[in-house]
Amino acid sequence: MAHLSQIELLLPELRAYARSICGAAESPDDLVQDAVERALRHETRPERIEELRPWMFRVIRNLHYDELRKRRVRREYIAAHKRLMDESDGTSSAGRDVLVRLAFEKLPPETREVLFLIDIMGFKYAEAAEIMNVPTGTVMSRISRARKELLRRVNGDDQDEEQVKQTP
Repeated sequence: MAHLSQIELLLPELRAYARSICGAAESPDDLVQDAVERALRHETRPERIEELRPWMFRVIRNLHYDELRKRRVRREYIAAHKRLMDESDGTSSAGRDVLVRLAFEKLPPETREVLFLIDIMGFKYAEAAEIMNVPTGTVMSRISRARKELLRRVNGDDQDEEQVKQTP
């Protein structure tokens, strides 16, 4: 319980810091609560208050930027989805969604992976490369090919390929 009392001593500073980095629409108290919760669950948190103080500030900062990143990815996904719908060839929005999802599911796993990491999750090429354990250039070429393949399938060009495969 010594850790809890140390964290309690830091609460005014933590709240002030959270207020300083949060926008008006965000709740600094929620950010502090999440940070305290994470600290209490973390088994290897610093013992001394001199080390705990900057550690807690980093936790708050990381949680805040993680949330901003999630919001950005959601905004970009929604914008990309809207663009896709605006560019549609007259197919209904729901119908286009189904086509895209079906085309995505038919892609090979490596192709789905790179599309998911870059276009859906919003990772940068370098981040995706690290996750996939490949060079950044490989991610760049894979995403280019994956986007072309998905577009080809959404536009129905994959039907010709399947017919060619079935022809004796």
